[in-house]
Amino acid sequence: MERRAFRINGFAVLAGLVVLGIAMAAATQAADTTLLPAAAILWGVVAMIVCTGFVVINPNEAKVVQFLGRYVGSVNDAGFQWVLPFTSKRRITLRVRNFETAKLKVNDADGNPVEIAAVVVYKVVDTATAAFSVDDYENYVAIQSEAAVRHLATTHPYDGHEEGGTSLRDGTEVAAELTAELSERTHLAGVEVLEARITHLAYAPEIAQAMLVRQQATQVVAARTQIVAGAVGMVQLALNRLAEEGVVDLDEERKAQMVSNLLVVLCGDRAIQPVVNAGSLYA
Repeated sequence: MERRAFRINGFAVLAGLVVLGIAMAAATQAADTTLLPAAAILWGVVAMIVCTGFVVINPNEAKVVQFLGRYVGSVNDAGFQWVLPFTSKRRITLRVRNFETAKLKVNDADGNPVEIAAVVVYKVVDTATAAFSVDDYENYVAIQSEAAVRHLATTHPYDGHEEGGTSLRDGTEVAAELTAELSERTHLAGVEVLEARITHLAYAPEIAQAMLVRQQATQVVAARTQIVAGAVGMVQLALNRLAEEGVVDLDEERKAQMVSNLLVVLCGDRAIQPVVNAGSLYA
């Protein structure tokens, strides 16, 4: 668990070190000038010890401080700082980072091979966990991201088959699910996943052509279904209006012929050439 390390402004410590040196030189010169070299050596030793605690921290950066292998805290205040001497400082960036996974070839929930890739946006929120819980938190996030994308692809079909079901093409729902799963996987590394979204999704090359034909057929069937539904409504409206206004009285046979002709005109995918009957209706 991250905790705040002891720190002092580096310029204040540096100024105190200079004042200490001047004071020691003045006191030694006033007491006995022969002790001046010894005082200078003593001040030099103290200065060397103190200087081991100086550290420069950039914005959106933190330093994990260890003393003889023991974690003593983290410092994330930007600027020139001073911490305990004889400590090691490990740099951890707090900036928002992102990367794109490699294009993975996996089978979706229907068993169809697909190519999928995602972009992951994250940042470190616990420097101690990121430094000590895993060997390399960047590599850990990358591997877990690929595992999460693979799992997502195997639990959803490429195209939705049922209403209410989620497919890989449902961008918002899939992104939310992927982000939630990645957040659980990367919590152990002190990382917060801000967003995860699919950037590449396609059928594998060996079945891409066959799936394209299937998608085209599905779209054609859907379009034809809508056209037929609209044509039936228009025919019914025409028959009802003719009957209500008494324009013409048609028997069942003529009604069937009229319905057939109207459906041909309304549902055809090519221009219709009408034939005008100028003679008797029953000729």
